Order: sequence, then structure tokens, then C-alpha cells
Amino acid sequence: MNFDVENQSITQFVFLSLGAIMEKDYPASAKEIPDEAMSYIRKLAVHAVRARGFSPELVAVVYDVDRTCIYRWLKQYDEGGYKALESHKPPGADPVITPGIAIWLKQTILESTPDKHGYDTNLWTGRILAELLKEKFNIDVSDSAVRLHLKALGLSCQKPEYQDDLRDKEEIKHFVEVKFPKIQQVAEKIGADIAFEDEAGVGVMTRHGRTWGAQGKTPVVPVSMQRGGYNVLSIVTAKGEMYYSIEDGKINGERFIEFLKEILKNRLRPLVLLVDHATFHKSKPVRDFVRANRTKIRVFFLPKRAPEFNPDEQVWNEIKNNRIGKQPVKGKLDLRFRLKDALESLKNNTQRVISFFRMPSTKYAGGCVA
Repeated sequence: MNFDVENQSITQFVFLSLGAIMEKDYPASAKEIPDEAMSYIRKLAVHAVRARGFSPELVAVVYDVDRTCIYRWLKQYDEGGYKALESHKPPGADPVITPGIAIWLKQTILESTPDKHGYDTNLWTGRILAELLKEKFNIDVSDSAVRLHLKALGLSCQKPEYQDDLRDKEEIKHFVEVKFPKIQQVAEKIGADIAFEDEAGVGVMTRHGRTWGAQGKTPVVPVSMQRGGYNVLSIVTAKGEMYYSIEDGKINGERFIEFLKEILKNRLRPLVLLVDHATFHKSKPVRDFVRANRTKIRVFFLPKRAPEFNPDEQVWNEIKNNRIGKQPVKGKLDLRFRLKDALESLKNNTQRVISFFRMPSTKYAGGCVA
């Protein structure tokens, strides 16, 4: 810093900083002066001695500090220049949550749920974690302090994905690593495309999303409370193809067969179809139809209780959560128009459908493009 050039502006800064304090009370000691202002006072004091030839005693009187401070600042300056006169925050007390405790905390959150620790919930909160820290390590921390620490550990509070606790992890692993590669071999052998099928209900009262409102007051959105809706069948492929059918009634084996006939009649290549364990998928009419049309279609089953491994599951996330759930649906007839529009839009968005095969749980199927 060039004090000969900046001396006036720095002095003004120091006096303005001190003036803000003095408007309330004159500082009883230099400890009450802001750190940034104190840094400049040290530099000005040293500059007055080294560059202007004033005695340390006189400078100490002018700045109302003990003369030993001036000599200490001069020593710091001689050893490290003006940078050595910068204010530094004290290191503070040792953290209550040590690195070892932090590792335990992160593992506990990521590898277990509160019910495994005696709580009647499976969702983590700051309060529960604070109680566990007290119980296990005898340390007292507030839930807000816990939340801040979790953010520092790279964690965040999120809406969880719920998984069936009866799912068989070994079955899922076997499907991804062994069964599906064999299905791919079958498809390659008969020159077929691989597709994934699913079905879901979409109702007039399907709701999803958030909106803005006054703090402390829940926003009110007028909507139709009419009952009713439709069932939808859909099929997607890793090429970005999509087929669908909107059904007014219940989906059974016979209706599923009609859906398959519609898809197969215009196809030039056979279809290898992966489906879930819905009862109608295993019904005798469906089994007979697949057996009678073996050159056109083969059906295999996805692992049980693992919907996230079906790329077609993302169709419902798109339609329900990103489209219909945010729209002002007026009734069942209005829903049908909106549902068809949303499905047609998605069907024509090839890249969006392809993205369903790039999810963490579906990327295993992303390479099944002939």
C-alpha cells in the first residue's frame, strides 16, 4: 500500500469507522474498534513512525494506545511488512462435533433410518440427530447447529424416494447383471426391439407442485374436487419411441391384449417386452396370446417391488407431477383432453423419452438400441 498517496482516504475511513462507534459510546479500548479499522490504525501508526519520523510515544498518545503496542506493531512491520499488521480472527474453541463424530453422523444418516434407533419415524430431523449425539457422545448441540453441520458435510434435506422394505436386493442385482443381458441376447438373436411397459391411474384430483404465498400463511388454490379419472397404458423404448392408450375402465388381461395388438400390427420388428408383476400380466389370456404370437412378441418380468428399474415409470412422473398435477383440471372430460395432450407431447419428444433410460436405476437398459 502507498501510504503517501492513500493516507488521506485511509485516515478518513478510520475516523468514519470510529465515528460510528463514538455516536453511541466512546470505545473504552482498542478491542471495541472494528477489525478492519484497527488494521488501518496499525498501518497509520507505523507509517507515522517509519515514514514521517514521529516518536512512538507521541503516536501512542495520538491513537490512545499503550506505547508497547506501537513497538509491537513496529516489530511486526519489520518482520512482515504492512501485511503483518492485518487483523486476524482468533481460531476459536475446538469444534464440538469432531471429524470422527462427523463421520459417524454422515454414515448414520445415509445408512440407516431413525426407526432403527428407537424412534417412531423413518425421517431424519435435526432434533433427533441432536438427541442421538447427546446419547452417544454426551455433547449438547442445538438442532439448528446440527443442520448447519450437515450442510457442511454435503447433505441436504430432501423429499425421499420410498422403497418397498420387502424388495429382494439380490433379485434386483441378478436381474441387472445376469437376466437382462440374457434378454438382450434373445432380442439380438430374433432381431427384436426391447421395450418397457407400465400402467397408472390419473385422476381429476391429481395434484403436485409448490407456489408462492405470504409467509406464515398457506396459499389457497381453487381446484375441482370431482372424483374420477382414467387408466393409462404406455410402452417406451431406448430409441425414444412411446405408445400409449387411455382407458376409461379397469385394465385387465383382455384390454392389455388389445393394446398389444394395436402396437404389433404396424411393427416391422418383433418386440421383447418387460413388464411388472401385475396380475393381468400373468393371466391365462395374456400367456396364451404371447405363446400364439411368439414370432412377434416375447414377455419378461422386471424384479418385484422395484418400480424405479422400469424406465416407463418416468412417464407417470412426467405426466402426473410435471404436467397434469400443475394444471387447473376442471373435471373428467377436461382431464381427458389434457391427458391426451400431455401424452402426445411426450410421445413427440424423443429426447425426453430417451432420458428415461439414463436415470441411475435405468441406465442398465440405456444400451438396448438395435
